[in-house]
Amino acid sequence: MLTVLVDYDSGNLHSAQKAFERMAREGDAGEVLVSSRPEDVARADRIVLPGDGAFPACRRGLRTFDGLEEALLDAVGARARPFLGICVGMQMLATVGREYEDVPGFGLIPGAIERIVPSDPTLKVPHMGWNDLVLTPPATGPHPVMAGLSTGDHAYFVHSYQMVMDDPADRLAHVDYGGAVTAVVARNNVVGTQFHPEKSQATGLRLIANFLEWAP
Repeated sequence: MLTVLVDYDSGNLHSAQKAFERMAREGDAGEVLVSSRPEDVARADRIVLPGDGAFPACRRGLRTFDGLEEALLDAVGARARPFLGICVGMQMLATVGREYEDVPGFGLIPGAIERIVPSDPTLKVPHMGWNDLVLTPPATGPHPVMAGLSTGDHAYFVHSYQMVMDDPADRLAHVDYGGAVTAVVARNNVVGTQFHPEKSQATGLRLIANFLEWAP
């Protein structure tokens, strides 16, 4: 079993690598590899796409690595490999990002990336720090990546934009920040977290362990 964390110069992957390696070791879930090579993504059993910074910069950064985006979309789309997007890596699942300019996303979860506009003007944007998850299980029942997690569990966020889905059923959890702000999304073999699981202590480690066991 091989889990590949895609490295496209979107930020420091050290914390994410350590968290995934730890949970893979504890769950006997195989090897964790950080790579920017399309051939590694193509042979991966699971794919993780982190992302820090602005949506347009992350989209451009991914495309600077020849063949990397194509290998990722083939693995996730045609071959239905389990995929986890983190922060902007989650946002890229959407149809379009509207940070500074309209930029196409992967279109794997229909919707748009919109700026957070809290109803309370005293709340600052970016939304930064710890917040309590509010789980919204789909009609089919709890999603496997959320096993063992509950409303009230804490997660760590740093973002100014959020995903607004065309279908609310694609949202597994949100947080209250002057209104509901998307925290976890899922559709078919893809899942995404707006928060950083590698920085979210027990909550994040549980979600990582669940993802490494998930067989959609």
